[in-house]
Amino acid sequence: MSNLFRKKQVGDLLKGKGSVQLKQTLGAFDLIMLGVGAIVGTGIFILPGTVAATHSGPAIVFSFIIAAIVCALAGMCYSEFSTAIPVTGSAYTYGYIVFGEFIAWLVGWALVLEYGLAAASVATGWSSYLISLLEGLNITIPQSLSGPFNPANGTYINLPAVLIVLAISYLLSRGMQESAKINKIMVFVKVGVILLFIVVGVFYVKPDNWQPFMPFGFDGVLAGAALVFFAFLGFDAVSSAAEEVKNPKRNLPIGIIGSLLFCSLLYITISLVMTGIAPYTDLNVGNPVSYVIQLVGQDWIAGVISLGAVTGMMTVILVMLYGGSRLIFAIARDGLLPKVLFKVNAKNQTPVINTWIFGIIVAICAGVIPLSKLAELVNMGTLLAFMIVSIGVIFLRRHKEIPSGGFKVPLFPVLPIMSFFACLFLITQLSIQTWIACGIWICVGIIFYLSYGRKHSHLNR
Repeated sequence: MSNLFRKKQVGDLLKGKGSVQLKQTLGAFDLIMLGVGAIVGTGIFILPGTVAATHSGPAIVFSFIIAAIVCALAGMCYSEFSTAIPVTGSAYTYGYIVFGEFIAWLVGWALVLEYGLAAASVATGWSSYLISLLEGLNITIPQSLSGPFNPANGTYINLPAVLIVLAISYLLSRGMQESAKINKIMVFVKVGVILLFIVVGVFYVKPDNWQPFMPFGFDGVLAGAALVFFAFLGFDAVSSAAEEVKNPKRNLPIGIIGSLLFCSLLYITISLVMTGIAPYTDLNVGNPVSYVIQLVGQDWIAGVISLGAVTGMMTVILVMLYGGSRLIFAIARDGLLPKVLFKVNAKNQTPVINTWIFGIIVAICAGVIPLSKLAELVNMGTLLAFMIVSIGVIFLRRHKEIPSGGFKVPLFPVLPIMSFFACLFLITQLSIQTWIACGIWICVGIIFYLSYGRKHSHLNR
């Protein structure tokens, strides 16, 4: 039992003792772009409409504010951990130091599910937008190649989803510096499209559409917050880049908190404009942003928005694949997964084999499995990680090995405790099916750890 909770030594981690290190190439602006690239995607182009129509009404802005506050609390805890221990692995590595190997493995196992499912589900959403965009240009993809495996509907594989995951895996295998450059371009494009919608849409806002402002009551606002929480996923992937960041004590907090603040403002503004243009009851559609612009006769802008959505979702896939591959790299480097998964390419210091294996598995899932019903599982894995990081900060402060300096969570220990219970509350809002599915995944992880990871852990040495 004592072996299950053996901990990593902070000094060994910081010195990189006996391990493979990644190349430091990222600055503060790169990290903000990485965070915005991960956060602004499916959440802003789809969720505001469906959640407003079915849960929150115009008060969806409060749902976004509540979700943003929870993320900000967790983000501050992530910032303290990432500046104190600037190594890859995110919540997995942090849990290894303060709670021990078994808890770290469970967190890492849950996060692998989060990153993989998030990338696969966004890839299927990207495919739908692309097919719609191509149809507008009179280009049709055969039905058999345009959806998950379902012979009854005449679909066998979602080929566009498979191809975009493989293409982004190839980009990531070329190195993080090159990937960051492409990510910046795509982020500028999609943020420009969102600002175009806000600038044009504000002239068509009718305040009467905001009445009643809270049609489903405050319970609806809270239920909406648990769902739109999905829209903020990705900022934790910034901490996965810790080992590849120049001057991490300064740049990591800027990247994490900066990307959260910027995206929160975008979400709140776009929700106000959207519910002001059209009644919230009409927004339960797959493309609410372009839909409301079409309602006011701005069809060309709707086309531009669809193009921006396609671009925006690509950056989410990129950051999720990046975060997942770096997490697997960290776990394998500790011996809990096969060592082939932490080998790096000599030329660009990138875990190429790891990136391709993870990418191919995600591509298969995106191509043949309908993942819409599993979206809540992504939230579950993330919230579990947030809880570990939030409460872990309290134990981190007791470590005498941790170097001084770097970001510190204010109002300690009140804010970390608030973050823990806020995440716990959002978990209780998820469905029983999500709890069951997550429980099955965790059981599989425990079996793998006991049969392989525990025996091959480097801490056995």
